[in-house]
Amino acid sequence: MEKVKDLIEKLNPEQIKPVLETEGAVLVIAGAGSGKTRVLTTRIAYLVQEKGVWPSRIMAITFTNKAAGEMKERLDKIIVGAEDMWVSTIHSMCVRILRRNIEKLGYGTNFSIYDETDKDKLLKRVLGDLHLDAEKLLKPAKNAISAAKNDCMSPEEFLAENRGLRLADEIYSVYAAYEKEMFKSNALDFDDLLYKTYILFEDFPEVADYYSEKFLYIHIDEFQDTNKVQFYIAERLAAKHGNIFAVGDDDQSIYGWRGARIENILSFDEIYPDAKVFKLERNYRSTKRILELANCIIAHNTGRRGKNLWTENPDGVKVETFVGTDENNEATYTALQIKNLMARNSDLSYRDFAVFMRVNALSRAYEQEFTKYGIPYRIFGGFRFFERKEVKDVLSYLKLINNPKDDESFLRSIGVPKRGIGDKTLRELREFAAANGESLYEAAGKAVFSSVSSAAASKLGGFKGLIDGFRTYSESHTPAELIAYVIKATAFNEQFAEQTEENTSRLYNISELLNSAEQFVKDNAGADLADYLNSVTLSSDTDDLNADNSVTVATIHAAKGLEYRCVFVAGLDEEVLPILRSGAEEDEMEEERRLMYVAVTRAEERLYLTRANSRYMYGSRKYMRPSRFLREADEVLAPEKKDARGGYGGYGDRAERAYRRGGYGLNRGDYSRAEEDFGDDVPSSGGYSSQYALSMLSGGKPAPVKSVSSGRGGYKTGARVRHTKFGEGTVIDVRGEGDNIIVNVAFKGVGIKALSVKYAPMEII
Repeated sequence: MEKVKDLIEKLNPEQIKPVLETEGAVLVIAGAGSGKTRVLTTRIAYLVQEKGVWPSRIMAITFTNKAAGEMKERLDKIIVGAEDMWVSTIHSMCVRILRRNIEKLGYGTNFSIYDETDKDKLLKRVLGDLHLDAEKLLKPAKNAISAAKNDCMSPEEFLAENRGLRLADEIYSVYAAYEKEMFKSNALDFDDLLYKTYILFEDFPEVADYYSEKFLYIHIDEFQDTNKVQFYIAERLAAKHGNIFAVGDDDQSIYGWRGARIENILSFDEIYPDAKVFKLERNYRSTKRILELANCIIAHNTGRRGKNLWTENPDGVKVETFVGTDENNEATYTALQIKNLMARNSDLSYRDFAVFMRVNALSRAYEQEFTKYGIPYRIFGGFRFFERKEVKDVLSYLKLINNPKDDESFLRSIGVPKRGIGDKTLRELREFAAANGESLYEAAGKAVFSSVSSAAASKLGGFKGLIDGFRTYSESHTPAELIAYVIKATAFNEQFAEQTEENTSRLYNISELLNSAEQFVKDNAGADLADYLNSVTLSSDTDDLNADNSVTVATIHAAKGLEYRCVFVAGLDEEVLPILRSGAEEDEMEEERRLMYVAVTRAEERLYLTRANSRYMYGSRKYMRPSRFLREADEVLAPEKKDARGGYGGYGDRAERAYRRGGYGLNRGDYSRAEEDFGDDVPSSGGYSSQYALSMLSGGKPAPVKSVSSGRGGYKTGARVRHTKFGEGTVIDVRGEGDNIIVNVAFKGVGIKALSVKYAPMEII
């Protein structure tokens, strides 16, 4: 084990101060890339090795599974007995507390955890039972219920707080009915994991006292993202000994939309008047030029604790900017830059690149262009593996086996594979169960006494018997063995017997689910079915970021805590980033600016800022104005171009005048970029440069014209062609043979187009 003295010697003077300040309330304002995880782990090592604190009396809470995993890995290397320490996300911590104590609230310890899909289905059912318009009320009710729980409000407290407001009475009715159904199904949603812990601590203070006594030191990472209920839990846990160590960065508070309160970090030393506050401003991640841009951007926010990131790293290359004609042209630029950099830098891998965007919808163009250029990529911040239909179908069996009261899992599992049990039968079963105060699983075994037909009752009884058999099997087998048994016993895979690409993908996903369970069993000896379901439900699509050699394409929210050598921040247009329209509240705009700051500070060596003059949005093509964040960064990005009007490198008035004269083209996305705008990698000529487009694929040097076989119709890289619609252009890539020839052509004023020779013949000139 590494000695704490050696660990401390690796810290800078500002990092050492909070490590040694062990008693009372401590706040560390840790700028991006300032080594906060090292400070946290070194402080814990100091407590154990120098202060003699037992690891089991230390808690460390962070906000992603990935961060928690990395912290555990570091602590295992420097502390004997680190496995006894509670190091996890706050949701995982609350599950651990609830599994032990939730019976005090009337729930069973085998409760199910509903994800967003389960929650939506139940809410739709509740809205139907209340004869309310699901299409109109689902989203506002769902958001209001989540916000109420994050603010520690019951249905009655919600109504008292919002009485007289539009939809308040309807949402109260939905909230109350939803809670009743959740209790009946012995289920919690994600918000409940925190809210029910709050209720447990409030109604049974002896439980809170037990944990407050147990943990002598409480460490909370990403403190800027705590909401009201999270802050309450942290405060309550630290109540006995008063040792709360909060680490965060107010400039990276980006979860206000889900209840995070930046006031928690801004007012920490008011809540704890004796708190010691430290700042970490030295950045170890990025170049000076990247940090100069980041500081310039965030300086426009007023609701922040002032700080200025600095580094001893080199100046680095210039931050590059690009304006595409449209979203496809913007994505093509990114693809070509990646190919170019990979060709010129043997030490770069695809995992060193990331594309960050405000909304996941922008990823479509990147998927298309990366596929075209053979660039491996992974999309994050969108659809999780465990949310795929066939995966959730299998998991619904496991959830019902673990918790027979889970009506949503019953309704899902009984329908896949199909058993000839229709909606009418299930509706009658629901009515019978409600009348008798039973779960659907319990009622299924008694359906013969209800209004259900004898044939349907037999099928329901058969399904219950199947689940009973699975429950018995689960008692003596691992989760992985149970999944394999369920799939075989239900002939689950037979529904995908037809040879189609979609079925092949579904079968692959089921195989991956089984693999995940086998890996879980391997990594967690003695873990049971409930433990596996916890890990699945609390998983995140970002848990395996950088697991393979591919470009990361992710929302900025998914980018927190990550770093890449080369980063592209896409969609820098008004109404995209920032996503808000003019007239938004200032605190909302400041959060959007913090998102921009987070994206920029993910970059280590190279940073690219891109936008498009037009985008297809809301059913039509729309002219896009440059993001205000680009104009605010004029003094860093283009100081020589800043004039009295504040125009930025062609983004401002000149771009808009060009648009008014004739549409979206704007000559900025056709590889005629000037050196002053895009750095040393581009020609200084102001005219069209076909050689530059070619050089992007050949390591930065003009590529020689390649001859191709006659099987490609005479098209060859470097050839000049004429298209009836797009005019003259230069071939930059040729793929395929015969009737499947695809030619990528760079057209002046249009950008790169991928054309099928069979359907879009061109004249070679």
